[in-house]
Amino acid sequence: MNRSAWGIGSLCLSLCLLISLPVNAQQWLNTDDDTKTNRSSFRQIEDWPDPNDYRNAAGSPGPRYWQQQVDYVIETELDTTNHVVRGSERVTYHNNSPDALRYLWFQLDQNVRSIEHSRTYEAQGALPANVAQIPPQFRQALGFTPEPFDGGFELSKVQVQGPNGQMQDARTLINNTIMKVHLPEPLQPGEQTELELAWHYNILPNGFRGGRELMSDGWVYEITQWFPRLSVYDDVNGWQTDQFLGQGEFYLQFGNYDVKITVPWDHIVDATGELQNPDEVLTRTQRRRLERAYQGKDPVFIIEADEVMTPDSRPTNSGTLTWHFKAENVRDFAWVSSKTYVWDAAGYERPDGSVVALHSLYSRDGMPLWDKVSTKAIWQTMETYGRMSLEYPYPKAINVLGPAFGMEYPMVSLCGSRPQPDGTFSQQTEDVLVLVTIHEVGHNWFPMIVAADERKWAWMDEGINTYLEHYAKLDWNPEFPMTNEPTTITDYMRDPDQVPIMTQSDLIHRQYGNNAYNKPGTGLVLLREFVVGPEAFDEAFREYSEKWAFKHPQPADFFRSMEEAAGEDLSWFWRGWFYTTHANDQSIASVNVQAADSLLGSTQYGAHYYRVEVTNEGGLVMPLVMDVTYDDGSTERLEMPVDIWRNNEKTFTKGFFSDKAVVKVEVDPDASFADIDTNNNVWEAPSVTEEETDEG
Repeated sequence: MNRSAWGIGSLCLSLCLLISLPVNAQQWLNTDDDTKTNRSSFRQIEDWPDPNDYRNAAGSPGPRYWQQQVDYVIETELDTTNHVVRGSERVTYHNNSPDALRYLWFQLDQNVRSIEHSRTYEAQGALPANVAQIPPQFRQALGFTPEPFDGGFELSKVQVQGPNGQMQDARTLINNTIMKVHLPEPLQPGEQTELELAWHYNILPNGFRGGRELMSDGWVYEITQWFPRLSVYDDVNGWQTDQFLGQGEFYLQFGNYDVKITVPWDHIVDATGELQNPDEVLTRTQRRRLERAYQGKDPVFIIEADEVMTPDSRPTNSGTLTWHFKAENVRDFAWVSSKTYVWDAAGYERPDGSVVALHSLYSRDGMPLWDKVSTKAIWQTMETYGRMSLEYPYPKAINVLGPAFGMEYPMVSLCGSRPQPDGTFSQQTEDVLVLVTIHEVGHNWFPMIVAADERKWAWMDEGINTYLEHYAKLDWNPEFPMTNEPTTITDYMRDPDQVPIMTQSDLIHRQYGNNAYNKPGTGLVLLREFVVGPEAFDEAFREYSEKWAFKHPQPADFFRSMEEAAGEDLSWFWRGWFYTTHANDQSIASVNVQAADSLLGSTQYGAHYYRVEVTNEGGLVMPLVMDVTYDDGSTERLEMPVDIWRNNEKTFTKGFFSDKAVVKVEVDPDASFADIDTNNNVWEAPSVTEEETDEG
């Protein structure tokens, strides 16, 4: 049967006209590498590890999933004269793995600033020409200074439990920001051992992950990454020994903490965990105010601005005070201390009636902005993230003003946005504080609870958190100006020097914010809103959050989990958005019309048959949405799933009948799919002049 004889008067012809049959792979595949293997964007992703007893094909922890536990008992002291932290720790390491361990690896993050041990300063090379324009805190923290700051750990004791139970000096090897501690004998599966360490280090001024900052009333200290911490041993890496180079963040074990912090008598301290001795370190008035604050969402001052540094604000007026905190099932511990703090608090009531304590600590430099929005933004984070992910499991969440512009640790968030010195601030400054607060408090969920390997995969905490932050900001204000709509990422996706999202954190060589935060966050918003749908996506995302809470998911666990729960093969999306630098650029190549009776021998479906050819110029396959405008001013929306590209990834022709004349066609009319070139998205019928009409 020849083509002209195919189904005259049959609907088969109209169906066939919608399919562009491929001639060969090079003509129809965007990902073709000139091989005979399957290179379709829709093929299964080959890079995912095979399912096993530890991580199954549904993206869930398997029946033999395991992880180590590390418990810490720490005593530390803040020396505000010399700006030094001193401490000692007793570590209990539980070997829940199936392997015998001959040594343990510790993380020594402060060594990133060690003259003796760090390779980071030399790696910076020459000072950049614009070093003066880099804010001082970032300049110092990134090493862009004439001389390095000697802030590394000074270890005075490293001991390990011997065969007889007695502590003995350990044989160690320090390699930049990690330390190997040899064990006297292999630690067998199911066994535990103890270690004791003592150390001190100099506190970095104006560090962007914490440190110290001189406010108008005195010093503020944010003490983070401040003690030697056990590295992760898991079923994927064995020992995760990636160096801390300042960009790739953290991967840590869960455990319990018992921490005593000694500071000058006039300081206020807050930290990861619950305060164990409020009667010793808080006044009776402050304790009563806290009880009242937890009863509602409106912030209550625990220390008012005019009470800062007054004798009545402290239970003693000399010497030191020791603040005692305990935290269960957390992966890290941080604390803050200052005599300058104004303090307000409120309570967030969970659906089960229990209350999360919300705290904001800020110097008077932060007023009147911080007292206006900080604690309320924490409350909003509890509400949105609890709805979209899982209910906040910890007893408290705090937000602190200081040198770190935005950083996160379990229950502790650090933000730097503040008013001008005269107390004035713009709406943009307020929005930034709300945004950063939501983002940093939101990190309690990702990666503090769903504890991915940030040292390798920045997007698994920053990107996923940015996705949730998007909805918290909209809950705060439906007109919030800084959200992750698809249009916000198009500039980055045009960048020829970008790297795939699936790039190890420390190898993202430029535009880290777009790569780790905005592109994955925006991609998940796009996937939820325009591909999978909110109901299916939310159900899948909540399931992922709950089954990996207090565990260590890997990228494939996230991808598989989302597909399993949503009932959707999303290989094409993960491949295009996460594994490549392809972009979406759907272009209208042509619009042609044919008389319907010449096609089917009748006009029963409409007088005209239109063919709209759309080409994929960017390599990323996406659903196709098209608005058609007719000569009578009416419009029609045509929505096509991503599957239209399965037979031909480079071009697709949409056919449709109409009695009306088409005057305009536009693809992606709502800017839903991050199209990087909207100049080729619109076709308009040529205008017909009066002279041309007369000649006709």
